[in-house]
Amino acid sequence: MPLATSLAIFQSCNITGVPKSTRCAILRDMAKVRKAERRPPLNKTHKLKRQDWAKKYLKTDFSKVLWTDEMRVSLDGPDGWARGWIGKGQRAPVPLRRQQGGGGVLVWAGIIKGELVGPFRVEDGVKLNSQSYCKFLEDTFFKQWYRKKSASFKKNMIFMQDNAPSHASKYSTAWLARKGLKEEKLMTWPPCSPDLNPIENLWSIIKCEIYKEGKQYTSLNSVWEAVVAAARNVDGEQIKTLTESMDGRLLSVLAKKGGYIGR
Repeated sequence: MPLATSLAIFQSCNITGVPKSTRCAILRDMAKVRKAERRPPLNKTHKLKRQDWAKKYLKTDFSKVLWTDEMRVSLDGPDGWARGWIGKGQRAPVPLRRQQGGGGVLVWAGIIKGELVGPFRVEDGVKLNSQSYCKFLEDTFFKQWYRKKSASFKKNMIFMQDNAPSHASKYSTAWLARKGLKEEKLMTWPPCSPDLNPIENLWSIIKCEIYKEGKQYTSLNSVWEAVVAAARNVDGEQIKTLTESMDGRLLSVLAKKGGYIGR
């Protein structure tokens, strides 16, 4: 009975009249409280494409792959509330309540080997369509990072992005091709596969840091500054651990016949 309440579990065993505190104490010895994981469903076609992708890149040198993605951060955190232990006699903090959560900031970054690229902030109010996405890459990634790299680095680098409409459109694909990112230098990406992108783990590290102890923010600039500070605290070894996990992820996809690998 995954995600069942303690009451439902005891009732399924025909046990009644047990206080909640006792039920929870008993269950802690054999189970943990978890939230349901939010994942898009994988159908047969998705799984086959994930397997094909794993086979295609199985012998790839992943130290040459730039893994990219966007993340949105809000003023109040992913859930708008925090849960944790407090001392006896202490009152739980009262979170600020705002209509629409106070807005958020869209952040783009990349990781390659042991290096973090960015993070870069998408201008407030800009919706990333094909044109604005390409302009954003030009102003940030290409002008501030890529242009400084050697010709040999550019020759070998593989650019990864997910299949968001602004990324995978004909306009964006043609624009990246003019930048030299085409064919084998632009990684194909299977559908419904955030679990295969190691930068998702970086986002988790950053969010845990900026929202620790139920932290909230009063402005978009303050939450952006927190993202930058948290990103600076992620060292090269942490990033290298993430990028070096790719061989294992591919093998897990093949072992699970295209199913989710977990993180």
